[in-house]
Amino acid sequence: MTEFSFACTGVRADRYAAGPTLVFRLRITASGDTPVHALALRCQIRVEPARRGYDSAEADGLADLFGERSRWGSTLQPVQFAQIALMVPGFTGETEADLVVPCTYDMDIAATRYLAALTGGEVPLLMLFSGTAFTGAGGFRVQPVPWDREAVFRMPVETWREMVEQHFPGCGWIRLPRDTMDALLAYRSRRALPSWEATLKALLDDSAAPEAPRGDPLRALTGATGRTDP
Repeated sequence: MTEFSFACTGVRADRYAAGPTLVFRLRITASGDTPVHALALRCQIRVEPARRGYDSAEADGLADLFGERSRWGSTLQPVQFAQIALMVPGFTGETEADLVVPCTYDMDIAATRYLAALTGGEVPLLMLFSGTAFTGAGGFRVQPVPWDREAVFRMPVETWREMVEQHFPGCGWIRLPRDTMDALLAYRSRRALPSWEATLKALLDDSAAPEAPRGDPLRALTGATGRTDP
């Protein structure tokens, strides 16, 4: 049986992808000198938040995920980041391959909220591999790649920020229910507002405006209709 080992040697943001995408560089090693005709891999990537420290600003940003810092001994659990399939072409001994991981800036996703809260340093990742290997010198045989194959990698936070800035420069992202979007669109149309930013600013200004003083209901009504007191 051919034994496989995996290592992640780097990561970069894909500048030419249609959406936010990270590209991890994998080094794959096969024991012995038996040719590997192909390798069909499944890779699960997890964030392991307990494997790094956090300053006070980061702790405040992570409160909605893990609660107060005093509870982190039990709440700082792994967070699912991605699950990707990868087909590796034939090789003997060792090869390298790109693992392309589409990402999201949806702040309702736990991994995104975690990454957005970090101000610097590295993101501790664990990559778990499984799949099927097609090997053999005279013909081929099929063998599994067991789930205990893994690789540890520390991704720079700056790489994540670079990827986000490529697609959402200076912006955030909010997902809203359809009825809320319809109400916002109707509000924007009534006010003839030029952008969503202007729409939200108008709503914030309206909510911050002081309430009109309560007075004589009759006087308020005459003021609204334009009539004058007799």
